[in-house]
Formats: sequence, C-alpha cells, structure tokens
Amino acid sequence: MFSRNHAMAAAMLALAVAGCGMPPQRETPPPPTSASSSPPPSSATPTGSGSPAQDVGPALAEARSTLTEDFKLEVVGLNRVKGKHLVVQLRLSNTGKKDLPWTGELGDHTRPLGQIRWASGIGVLDAAAHTWLLPYRPDGSPCLCSDQERDDLPYAIPPGESITVYAVVPAPSGNPATATVVTPVAPPMPDVPISDEPPAGDFPDPDAQHVMPIVRRIVTPSESLDKADEIADNGTDLQVNLSSDVLFAIDKATLTGKARAVLARTAKLIDASPAAVVRVEGHADATGNHAINDPLSERRAQAVQRELESLVTRDGVRFQARGYGSRRPLYDNGTEEGRRRNRRVTVTFAKPQERQEPAADTAQTSEPAAVKAGDGQPFSMKVTGLRRLPGGLGLLTYTITNEGSAETWYNDLHQAQDWESYIYQAASNVRLTDPAGRRRYLPGRLQVGKDLYCACTDLSGVRSSTEKYAPGQTRTFWDLFALPDEAATLQVEIATFPRLDLSVG
Repeated sequence: MFSRNHAMAAAMLALAVAGCGMPPQRETPPPPTSASSSPPPSSATPTGSGSPAQDVGPALAEARSTLTEDFKLEVVGLNRVKGKHLVVQLRLSNTGKKDLPWTGELGDHTRPLGQIRWASGIGVLDAAAHTWLLPYRPDGSPCLCSDQERDDLPYAIPPGESITVYAVVPAPSGNPATATVVTPVAPPMPDVPISDEPPAGDFPDPDAQHVMPIVRRIVTPSESLDKADEIADNGTDLQVNLSSDVLFAIDKATLTGKARAVLARTAKLIDASPAAVVRVEGHADATGNHAINDPLSERRAQAVQRELESLVTRDGVRFQARGYGSRRPLYDNGTEEGRRRNRRVTVTFAKPQERQEPAADTAQTSEPAAVKAGDGQPFSMKVTGLRRLPGGLGLLTYTITNEGSAETWYNDLHQAQDWESYIYQAASNVRLTDPAGRRRYLPGRLQVGKDLYCACTDLSGVRSSTEKYAPGQTRTFWDLFALPDEAATLQVEIATFPRLDLSVG
C-alpha cells in the first residue's frame, strides 16, 4: 500500500522510480498482470484502509456537478507514485440543505459495476496519447478506488459536510507536470499540478496484486463541409473515409472529375505522415448483395490506390488495397444518411507528426452576452471557454439557463443526427466549424470495443434529469473536440441556439 507516514514504503518508492515503465496505451485493456514480486493481498478487494487523509490541504482545482449544483468537487491530491501510477484524491462537499447521494454520480458508466458503491469514474485525461485513464481493476473488484461499503463512507453527504475519496489510475504518458482530472459529474479540470511526493493517506498498491488498466481510446471525428470525407483521429492513426458518392458514379469504379481534388487532400496528409504502409479499403452499403458489392468495393479501392500513388510525393510508402463489400458498416444501414456514409473508401495511415504545441489558452465568444434558444423556449446559452489541450484537443464549456418562471425541460442537447450512434444519451448535439479550413468537428468519442460513448456531458442513467431546470437554474456542460491549430475563428452550434463565433488564440 502507499503511505506517507510509512518510512519503509517511501524508501521502496524511491528505489522503484528508476526501473518503472510507462503505462500501456492501447485501445483495449491488456490481460491482467502482476507488476511486482510482492505476494498478492489475501483479500480480492484493495487492502489497507483505502482511505485518504481527511486533513488534506487546499483544493488544486474544483468543479460543480452538472446534475446537482450543490455537489462541489475539489481535487485535493494528485500524486505520481513509482513514476507510473497516479493517486487522485477528491473532496466531495454538499453545499445545499438536503442529503446528497454521491455513489451513483461518480460511477464509471463505460463498464459494468453491479452495485453502485464505487468512485470508479474518477480518472485523468492523457490528451497527448488520446486516452482516458480510469481506475485499475483488481481481481474480485471492479475498481481500485473508494468503496462506500468497505471504506465505511456515508451513502449520502449531509448538508454542509464533506468526504474525501480516491482512485488509483495509470499515470499519463510523457511524465507531465500537470494533468486534466475527469469525472462523470462535472466538466474536466485541466492543469492540475502533479506531485511526485508520496500521497497523504493510505492506499492500495497496484504492483502488489493483479490489476488491469482501464484505458479508453479517444477518437475525434471531423468532416469536410462538402461531405466528401470524414476523418477519425485516435491519436495514433488517421482513418479517412472518402465518400464513394463523390469519388464514383453509381455502380462504377472510375474516378470522377472531383475525385482528384478530394484525393489530393488525403495525399497531403500521407506526405506529412511517417507511415510506411497505407491501407485502402472499399466499402458498400447493404442495398446490394455480396456478389455485386464485393468486386465493386475491391475495384474502387484499387482505383483510389492508383490515384494516391500518383499524388503522394514521399518515398517509401507502400499501399495495400482490399474490398470488404457491405460487411463493415460504420453506421445504421436503415437510414439514408447511414447508407450514404457507409458507401466509402477508407484510407488508414499513421497520424502526421505533431507540430509544436500551441500554448494553452481559452477562446471566448466575441459576443459574451447569452443567446436565446429558438422556438420561443425560455432558455439562454453562453459559451464560457474553448481551451486548448495537448494532442490537438480542445475542451468546450458552456452554460444553459432557464430564464422562465416555471420548471422546464430542455431536451435538445442529445438530439444528434440519425447516423450517430452512442450507447447513452449525451450532450452530443454540438458542432465546431472552421470556415477557413472548410471542416466541421464533432464531439470526441470514448471507444470501448465496438461501443462508442460521447466524450461530453452524460445525460443518461442517474444523470437523466440533467435536462430538467428549475426557474433561473444554470447548468454547465462540456464537449471534447479536435481543435485545428491554424484556425483564427471557429463557429459553434449548440442544439437550438443561434450560431456563435469564437476567437481562437
């Protein structure tokens, strides 16, 4: 276990720092491993008191729950241990007048938990690696984190009181000085300083037992305004989906006149990439049979390969072309828009090298006054920030206020287009547009196998009443996006509110 007051533990930590490695960064968790020769604890659940020090210092960052404005979260500890783990400590406070249950709000909705008793949704954003790092999963327990029953924590926080909870997660890559702390409850908290001192309290050691890292890959999608392509960036590879409706005539495999300009954009990305191999895959919708779709998708992939080979100027690039027919749809073939997007040629290659990261900043609306919703709804919206993060990511935050005199629901934040597919309802009806670059950016996605979760405010489960507002009530929402480096101005569209212009930089 980790303990600030245990001299032997501190000495072991100092010895271990020199030989530690980076936590795995992968799309799916690796098999459980034992990272230490120490014998595993006798219990399957985390050992030790598992309790943070209750006299922790001042807050390093704070946020308010989107669902319950009286629920205040403060980061009171962020400690790197052995160079490869982080201990995150949060102080949860009830500033209201009624008891405040906390376990349901802090649970991780991307994995099955059974009973609602763990602080399993506490984690950190590894923006540079495009990953969302959640608490380790030990044998016999869903989470290396606070357990309401085991740690004798109250189910509900009384008015005016606080409790402190913890989570042990993989450390972000690159040994950063700060991290963005994430929870399911409130917007992410960027630039929280990381300490390399032992944490204040007594915590389970992931190296003393078999644990599985829980790592969610972040995929950031964008699309050209002419609907010719959409790009998914997972931090490692770019997947460029080129519309077959733009590249080819119906049932043909001969490139159209417009295709060369579209493919030239993709060739430019390949030239900037370190990729030695570029995969070109043809896909069809489900309206035809395999006898038609398979050879057509193959011929289309080969046509795109030949054109890219003539456009790419960098040496040492090898292309692989293959057709998959209708076997690998990205979207629902039951809608016209889904079928259109499934008719594609996908070009996949290593992500181009990152340029010098711009300094972190916040972009405010050029019109700071709140804007009203359409259709006579009594709601106003205000963008409160667009913050640059490492890895080409951006964090958008905004508030929505009920300006009326009665309790009212606002249900338009999750009304995304019919081809988007998420496991749960979320604040996904948000778009950033770069007019100069002619691209539109969609909220990021947390990928868990074939399932997608929006990297944005959750509006499902215990948080389904987030869309219900009392008179005068304001709620804060967030979305994670890719953020173009060179954009001076971006436009934001949020649900039914008028479009706003944002100045970047």
